[in-house]
Amino acid sequence: MTQTAYLAGGCFWGMEELLRNISGVWATEVGYCGGSAQDALYERVKTGNTGHAEAIKIQFDPVQLDYRHLLFEFFRMHNPTMPNRQGNDHGTQYRSVIFYLDEAQKKLAETVIKAVDDSGDWKAKVVTELVPYTAFYSAEEYHQKYLQKHPHGYNCHYMRKMALGE
Repeated sequence: MTQTAYLAGGCFWGMEELLRNISGVWATEVGYCGGSAQDALYERVKTGNTGHAEAIKIQFDPVQLDYRHLLFEFFRMHNPTMPNRQGNDHGTQYRSVIFYLDEAQKKLAETVIKAVDDSGDWKAKVVTELVPYTAFYSAEEYHQKYLQKHPHGYNCHYMRKMALGE
């Protein structure tokens, strides 16, 4: 049995590529979360006017990879201290967000955010939002597994060395 998580931390291409290589992750899908529009399409989301963030739906095996560890990996692959920005990408669609599915995910995310913020691994305060999940809109097919299709495509994500959570 798998569990599901929804995370956003900048351009979804690079995050998906890193996430799919984590042991215990069974499936990833890029899409849009957290906005008000009912028809989240890239052409609208990229304007920053829909309220959506580029997000990843992650299905994982909780025996191999618990939610806490998944969140620490999330904090390694993007800069959670940059409001509305990762690399060259800027705008609300690139913000750092954990979309929680239930109170258990919310409480664990609060604990991990505090631990990351207190760790000293980042020189600035963590600005990652903690938002209840409402809907996920799958991104267009050309965005799915983008860096598999285009190995030299744009990517501002990489796994940072962090003392916390290892």
